[in-house]
Amino acid sequence: MQRRDFLARSINYTLASAAFSALPAKLALAQSRAAGPVLRGAGINYKALVCIYLYGGNDAFNMVIPTGSGYGAYNSLRTNLAVPEAQLLALNLNTPAQGGGTFGLHPAMTGMRDLFNSGDAAIIANIGPLVRPITRAQYVAPVQTVPVPPQLFSHSDQTVLWQSPRADSINRIGWGGLLADEFRASNTNQVLSMNVSINGDNVFQAGNQVAPYFVSSQGAERIEAITTGAANCADGPTGWNRKRCVTFNALMNQSDATLNPNAPLFEREYVRKTKSTINTSEQVAAALTTVPANGVAFRAFWDRNDLPWDPNNLAELPQLGQQLLMIARMLYARTTLNMSRQMFFAGMGGFDTHQSQIDDHPALLKDLSQSVKAFYEVLANAPGGSLVNDVTTFTASDFGRTTTNNGRGTDHGWGSHHFVIGGEVNGSRIYGLMPSLLPSTTNPDDAGWGQIIPTLAVDQYAATLCRWYGLPEANIPAFFPNLQYMGSGTPLSISGSNLGFMVV
Repeated sequence: MQRRDFLARSINYTLASAAFSALPAKLALAQSRAAGPVLRGAGINYKALVCIYLYGGNDAFNMVIPTGSGYGAYNSLRTNLAVPEAQLLALNLNTPAQGGGTFGLHPAMTGMRDLFNSGDAAIIANIGPLVRPITRAQYVAPVQTVPVPPQLFSHSDQTVLWQSPRADSINRIGWGGLLADEFRASNTNQVLSMNVSINGDNVFQAGNQVAPYFVSSQGAERIEAITTGAANCADGPTGWNRKRCVTFNALMNQSDATLNPNAPLFEREYVRKTKSTINTSEQVAAALTTVPANGVAFRAFWDRNDLPWDPNNLAELPQLGQQLLMIARMLYARTTLNMSRQMFFAGMGGFDTHQSQIDDHPALLKDLSQSVKAFYEVLANAPGGSLVNDVTTFTASDFGRTTTNNGRGTDHGWGSHHFVIGGEVNGSRIYGLMPSLLPSTTNPDDAGWGQIIPTLAVDQYAATLCRWYGLPEANIPAFFPNLQYMGSGTPLSISGSNLGFMVV
């Protein structure tokens, strides 16, 4: 690697790191445009992926719940955490669930129930990071011969592995970042990164050449400490911000290659990147003025969350609703920004419900469900035509929770259930096998402490989404090297690299 390429990539990783985003100047508004090989060409049709990450480990066993003959085992296992069967929202499956049974959603999730029953959402059952498919017998054997993901049940480690292309790597490169590396030339706009995060740092969007551009729920972030509101730092001779502005510009110019060709290479690259990020924020801010947050097109975010419409008060929306509204605005502005391929990252916290599940989990599920429903409606009514076939939204989380409970909450688990939403989702179906909810001692899916062993791998989930996005079949094995072990004859509920939940 040439020295310039090394420096460019080093800066990219710095821009995507937690340390950089913590700088007082908020330079983490940066994007990453770097030289390198590309596989996709310009002028292709528009597509976007939206990842919603549920930090802390969502208890999906209180989100998707068996009904009818299957409810008794759930009720016995969950004791005081069990949701009454009469309150569950019925799911209308257009294809019988693998292994049989009927299911309902938590009563707070009316929006997600509607999306599922209309065919616009699917459930992926019992999925998690896997190095190799593994059975309970293999997991509890005195000598474990089947490798498992490192540091199972750890928030930080499993968050990385959920967003990575393989569950046995410490490389903090995400599968969304690798996808962006290949598709970044698809966009006419080569200034703005195709990966946009509304929830800060994440591994998912970090590639070898591409790092995410960060915005907040309120819009493009700027270095406000140097802003005077006028050109050339004009703010009066003693203005506080004028002094900052002049000093900042002097530092930038001192190391600018065009003004000072003798400046050190690292300083010149730093200045180039910093000026690029400032220009990018101005570009995004200008595009967002064409789709203001108080526009009537976004009213669904208030309506679906049972709030009176107050378009000048975004703060009253739940956390995910605010983020999805910003993503919707950027999607509406895609033509202004000259984007053909994009990926967005949103996130919500609070799912680590050790002692507070009874109190907190219903509100979290409502935020997830109703905000996603509103987002879907906003996409359906986009100016110029519906975007629901062009945008696929999916959930991810550290891990599931234990099937057993500790009184008012649950502990760290492994396998979990997730949603995929979009017009090109083969919806109203559950993909994969719902796990047994028998007690630990007799449960073939239980690792031993109520932690359910996944029967689908994150690699399969991601590969299915990448294929819809346009990644050629020949490229998938290189992206997800452990897929070679996810074939037939394993304890997986579905084998192979295509789980079938997307129209391709």
